[in-house]
Amino acid sequence: MRLSENFYLRELTKSQVAERKGISNEPGKEEIENLQALCKNVLQRVRNNYRVPITPSSGYRSPALNTAIGSSASSQHVTGQAVDFEVPWVDNKVLAHWIMENLIFDQLILEYYKEGDPNSGWVHVSYVEPSAKNRKKARVFDGRTWKPLE
Repeated sequence: MRLSENFYLRELTKSQVAERKGISNEPGKEEIENLQALCKNVLQRVRNNYRVPITPSSGYRSPALNTAIGSSASSQHVTGQAVDFEVPWVDNKVLAHWIMENLIFDQLILEYYKEGDPNSGWVHVSYVEPSAKNRKKARVFDGRTWKPLE
């Protein structure tokens, strides 16, 4: 199922952990609608800007999968509203700043980024409908502490 011009449902639901552990990772109708909004308003716009393919590392997570990987019960991945990804050849901090300055988002987190190592970490972005509900909360998380993304 196509979610946007360049993104498909299978990309946003693929999980090696789910496959290894035999965990279903099939979203429902509401989660698919959230994934479509996320792809249209975030991933597709990032892809159009950088003009290179993007492979999400984590999109939708069923509650069972989310528990299996030790993620927060309140993770927006469970609702299909969040995605983790990188853009090839783009510094993750540069990517996070481009999103912060150009897109509407709920949460933007530059996760596990190490200054001076452009390939470290990844970018987590969430998006909610209607767009007026998005908080535009941008932060950095290093595994221990949270800071504003500046």
